[in-house]
Amino acid sequence: MEKRRILVVDDEAIITRTLKLYLEGTGSYEVRTENEGSHALQAAREFNPDLIMLDLVMPDTDGATLASEFRGDSKLQNIPIIFLTALVSKQEVGAQGKEIGGHPFLAKPVDPEKVVECIEEQLQ
Repeated sequence: MEKRRILVVDDEAIITRTLKLYLEGTGSYEVRTENEGSHALQAAREFNPDLIMLDLVMPDTDGATLASEFRGDSKLQNIPIIFLTALVSKQEVGAQGKEIGGHPFLAKPVDPEKVVECIEEQLQ
C-alpha cells in the first residue's frame, strides 16, 4: 500500500518533529515538515502532499492566508487542510469538532490518535 503524503507546517519545531515521528511510525504516512510559513507554498508544490496540516498563527504569516494561497494554486487547490491551533483549548472545541474557514481544526497540544483519526476522515 502506498503511503499517504502529509505536509506539516508549524513554526514550532517540536510540534513538527513530534507529528513526523508519530505519523511515520504508523507506517501509513510519509511526512515533510516546514517550520517557516513563508516556505509552505513552495514545500507543498515540491512535495505534492495528499493532506496539509497547518498552524494558524506563525510569526511570518498565518494559516488562513496560506490556505487561501493553496486554494489559489491549481496544483494544490483540492488538497485537504487541517488547521492546528493553540488559540482554543480542547475543552472549548469539545467532542463535536469544529471548522475554521471550512477546514477542520485540532487544538494544541494535539492527541496523536485524534490527528490520525482526523487525517483519515479528510482523506476518505
